[in-house]
Amino acid sequence: MNSVFVYCEWEGKCVAEVSQELLTKGRKLADTLGVKLEAVVAADDLSGVEQQVLPYGVDVLHLFEGEGLFPYTSLPHASILINLFREEQPQICLMGATVIGRDLGPRVSSALHSGLTADCTSLEIGPYEDKKSGKSYDSLLYQIRPAFGGNIVATIVNPDNRPQMATVRKGVMKREIVSEDYKGDVVRHKVAEYVSDTDYAVKVLKRHVQPAANNLGGASIVVAGGYGMGSKEGFDMLYELADVLHAEVGASRAAIDAGYCVANLQIGQTGVTVRPKLYIACGISGQIQHIAGMQESGIIISINSDPAAPINAIADYVIVGRVEDVVPKMIKYYKQNSK
Repeated sequence: MNSVFVYCEWEGKCVAEVSQELLTKGRKLADTLGVKLEAVVAADDLSGVEQQVLPYGVDVLHLFEGEGLFPYTSLPHASILINLFREEQPQICLMGATVIGRDLGPRVSSALHSGLTADCTSLEIGPYEDKKSGKSYDSLLYQIRPAFGGNIVATIVNPDNRPQMATVRKGVMKREIVSEDYKGDVVRHKVAEYVSDTDYAVKVLKRHVQPAANNLGGASIVVAGGYGMGSKEGFDMLYELADVLHAEVGASRAAIDAGYCVANLQIGQTGVTVRPKLYIACGISGQIQHIAGMQESGIIISINSDPAAPINAIADYVIVGRVEDVVPKMIKYYKQNSK
């Protein structure tokens, strides 16, 4: 078994940020295993792709360039990966937990009879002992994710089938360039050798990309509310605080389920993963599912009436008090000092 592979999504002449995040993680995994990091990109025009991929420490960049490969459709991209992986026999394949990754990943893993773990929050290399069979394995991919509604953290391994496949949401991994001048090999494949004519049966006649309703993933300050906000009206003060701080508003799953705000504000394993410089958690208890989506924040401030709330254990600063008392004082203070 050989390299660590990352499937890179291509949109608007750019490699997706989640793909670059996975390249960063893939480089670390490849170093641990002592193997190469390889990337795959497929589209109709890949001009400039090398400068967006190789600096992340990619040893081999596989390019598939041809008409019909953009916009994304399932069959051509699945055929590319399935046939390429049969040739290269990779140990690991990583994809973004995006609309594309969630469509492509299961198709590839099913065809290759390999496992696939979705929405991982951590990926590590380690040993594993199968007590039932008595077999021991030295270097398996630990695919770590919250399970059962976020009540437990599960570590999933795939001992025998390859590649070990996982998807990861945007923002979960850090994006770090190894070197702007990193030297990797670029392999340009003949698409016709991997994709049959029948794979192009589906044509995209019209395409509309809906812009994001918020910038939670890129915000430097996030003000997040939980069930402790009490109502939709309770969230109004969070929007006021966010406006003063030039921040984005987020929410826990409990607040979403209670109908306090719209679903696209959810932060956590089944929502958005954020990594702001400052995270202000208001009335959030701190279940595993939520913490998985914000624990990498620079500074965490928790405002909670319960001094034993789980989120207080990871907070840098804890304000014990009712949000309806504390937040208005914060708004007043910042308004006075922002003039």
